[in-house]
Amino acid sequence: MIDIKIETSWKNQLKEEFTTPHMTALSKFLRQEKLIGKKIYPPGGKIFNAFNITKFGSVKIIILGQDPYHGPNQANGLSFSVERNIKPPPSLQNILKELHSDLNINHPGHGDLTAWAQQGVLLLNTCLTVENGLPNSHQGRGWEIFTDAVLSRVNDKKEHIVFILWGRKAQVKEKFIDRTKHLIIKGAHPSPLSAYNGFFGSKPFSKANLFLEQNNLGQINWEL
Repeated sequence: MIDIKIETSWKNQLKEEFTTPHMTALSKFLRQEKLIGKKIYPPGGKIFNAFNITKFGSVKIIILGQDPYHGPNQANGLSFSVERNIKPPPSLQNILKELHSDLNINHPGHGDLTAWAQQGVLLLNTCLTVENGLPNSHQGRGWEIFTDAVLSRVNDKKEHIVFILWGRKAQVKEKFIDRTKHLIIKGAHPSPLSAYNGFFGSKPFSKANLFLEQNNLGQINWEL
């Protein structure tokens, strides 16, 4: 078993995953990439940041992205989020625009989404690492199988979860979700390349809160 530093409730849920050949191969790949001097984001201690902040028992919503930001100092283990001293990238700017349009919440002046994660919003990417300057560079290395397992476990073990799937790569994961007990909110990716094709005006935040309220689960305070 690979010794993964991940919050205990998730480690218990995913312990079989950490014994699989694909996770062993992925761990070896990441070590080798670092040995030859490649810059990998996010830093090792933050790869599982989403799980460490949002425990399994507290998950209410999963926002699924593609892979981490590939620029220096941007990725922090929470999909779409950056630290407070980092300028929000274009996709995140568009998320904050839709937040204002949907719930009249003003731009907070930063792009740190930790407050969402602390309330039960699992900010997950389909791949959890990326090479500096090369988007999608760690596709096919095993992360997708791991995140499939995450979604399957949440789907099977929990009820009334909101799955927010932005973009085609996130929407491929729809097959792991039981619509009879969960809510799926699909939309275009918030990237400037696609945001005007169905992301803007989609009102994902109010839709998610309505579903949570209908199931007596308590709404998310989306203010940052």
